[in-house]
Amino acid sequence: MRPQVTTPVYGLTRRRILQVAAGAAATTALAPLAATPALAQPQEYQTMDAPAAHDAALAGEIILVDIRTPPEWAETGIGEGAVAINLRDPGFVQALVRLRQSYPDKPIALICRTGSRSGYAVSTLARQGFPGLVDVPEGMAGSAAGPGWIARGLPVYPGTEAEIAPRLAAVLGE
Repeated sequence: MRPQVTTPVYGLTRRRILQVAAGAAATTALAPLAATPALAQPQEYQTMDAPAAHDAALAGEIILVDIRTPPEWAETGIGEGAVAINLRDPGFVQALVRLRQSYPDKPIALICRTGSRSGYAVSTLARQGFPGLVDVPEGMAGSAAGPGWIARGLPVYPGTEAEIAPRLAAVLGE
């Protein structure tokens, strides 16, 4: 019988490795923003809980962007009123820049699963000068910031390509 190892080697756990990998992917996705000369002054950003984000998105007061991955969208659906843009997609920053150009005065709110990726993306973008950002830190699944979109019983739509593509195209004016 093989003994079970309970102590992680060198303090690395599967969760920590995944966090580092997600951070590296986000850094790679956000790197093009640093080369955008028009965005120079650091910006402040706000936070919003899931019900407020839902209400504001439906009222047209914000653009709500779900930055999770396609498997996550398929698993839980996407919050009603949100559009889906994968943070790990190489065109992520360009899509946000297009949203900002189309809606210069409307806040862009980012939501992910637990608020980690959205918090990282919002703070990184704001430091690079991207204006009008909002973080939804409780995310879809909940975090220390709140129970999350799903636990609150807020509506979702299917996270399928057939649902995602036309909604994003409509918001981007394509």
